[in-house]
Amino acid sequence: MKKILLFVFILAGSFVVKGQELTWNTNLDKAMEISKSTNKPIMLFFTGSDWCGWCKRLQNEVFFKPEFAAWAKSHVVLVELDFPRNHPLAQDLQVQNSQLQQFFEVQGYPTIWFVNASKVEGKTSFEKLGNTGYVAGGPTAWLDGANRILNTK
Repeated sequence: MKKILLFVFILAGSFVVKGQELTWNTNLDKAMEISKSTNKPIMLFFTGSDWCGWCKRLQNEVFFKPEFAAWAKSHVVLVELDFPRNHPLAQDLQVQNSQLQQFFEVQGYPTIWFVNASKVEGKTSFEKLGNTGYVAGGPTAWLDGANRILNTK
């Protein structure tokens, strides 16, 4: 009986997480439109999805948790900027991601930048709010740092 109850709790927990699935944009221009219409900053997640162990750890310990999903829906527009080694990205994503990596001087993964972005005379302009990476301690510790950067609670 205990095994059945444990299975039910695990199964119910997975539905809660799935019910809070997040949209990770890959196109910065689209994310900027959403940011403008919702008045939320953009969270840029620089990752190596198929090779970066710390990126996978951050996702498993923080980004895949219901606490993060609830926070993200209220506070940011999510953008994933991927640098995979084992599967190709579309050329336009490769160019966009590379340009952003250079602009934000990303040298390690995972790197997360919080920004406000806008178009000025056809060029993208960024207001850098702050950056972070992997933080030990699960969603609570990571979100505390993100809230300090964004000055939110």
